[in-house]
Amino acid sequence: MANQTPVFVKIDEYKEVLQVMELIKSKLEQAKTTLNKVNQIKTQEDNELAAWQQALAEVEKKVEFIDQKLLQPSN
Repeated sequence: MANQTPVFVKIDEYKEVLQVMELIKSKLEQAKTTLNKVNQIKTQEDNELAAWQQALAEVEKKVEFIDQKLLQPSN
């Protein structure tokens, strides 16, 4: 790249390229925003699933406790 020669571009084409670049930047920002929203939703879902798992584990412990009490011989 030691031999750099100037590139001549028509003004109309240059303006069109600038418009396309702005459109690309805009779409990129939209994609980032969408991805952030998806990540937020995923985090919320993960938190809810963890809460459900904890609640299920608590119910399971209670069922096991009741089951043990029912199976113990009464004195």
